[in-house]
Amino acid sequence: MASAIELRGVTKRFLTPSGGVYVALHDLDLAVEPGEFCAVVGPTGCGKSTTLALISGLEPASEGEVEVFGKRVTGIASGIGYVFQSDAVFPWKTVLENVAAGPRYHGSTTRVGLAGFEDRYPYQLSGGMRKRVALAQSLINGPRILLMDEPFSALDVQTRSLMENELLSLWSSTSASVVFVTHDLEEAISLSDRVFVITAAPGTVKSNYKVDLPRPRNVAEIRFQPRFTEIYEEIWKDLRDEVLVSYERQKRSGAA
Repeated sequence: MASAIELRGVTKRFLTPSGGVYVALHDLDLAVEPGEFCAVVGPTGCGKSTTLALISGLEPASEGEVEVFGKRVTGIASGIGYVFQSDAVFPWKTVLENVAAGPRYHGSTTRVGLAGFEDRYPYQLSGGMRKRVALAQSLINGPRILLMDEPFSALDVQTRSLMENELLSLWSSTSASVVFVTHDLEEAISLSDRVFVITAAPGTVKSNYKVDLPRPRNVAEIRFQPRFTEIYEEIWKDLRDEVLVSYERQKRSGAA
């Protein structure tokens, strides 16, 4: 079976304001299967968000190849939904206008818990409700790939748990492949089929782990299973080393 997403030998460089070169990713290989929910974890600044930008076509790779369903990404790819950390909603538009236009909008607002709120404006909604609008925006056109960049990080713990379960429920009714970036290892394991660990910058895939927890899942309850703890300990051994490397670099940079 061909991969839904494949990055082969990908390196991404950025020019710095001082005219230097910053290498965000180096020789990164990553593959996501059709319908697979994958999480990407790693220390701050390791290139997790850059990886999403490469998959979506928002940024070109400096070296290597990025393919979506067997086609090389050469620009902004179609069939991709993108949920950002901040809510990408228009404050002057109602919920219905934000979720948008298309024959499926009525079903979308109901599925993500927005029924009855269609005429509200973003300032009239809670953080969780605004996040539901962002999810509806991304899901309305039935994307084959859903990219999510720390979408729930700004929510309180209880709302975050509810949104994670809603996401799993919505995803289970689609065939979308998901790449979910998070700093929270518990969140990564609770949601995903596979977790990729990215090294401290320049980022590359250090390891990936299959999450063999049963579905459907309740994210608040799955964390009490003994197997969850085993997976967490295994991945944390890898992730901890990269976090420490990144932390020491930041300390040295601050001292300088």
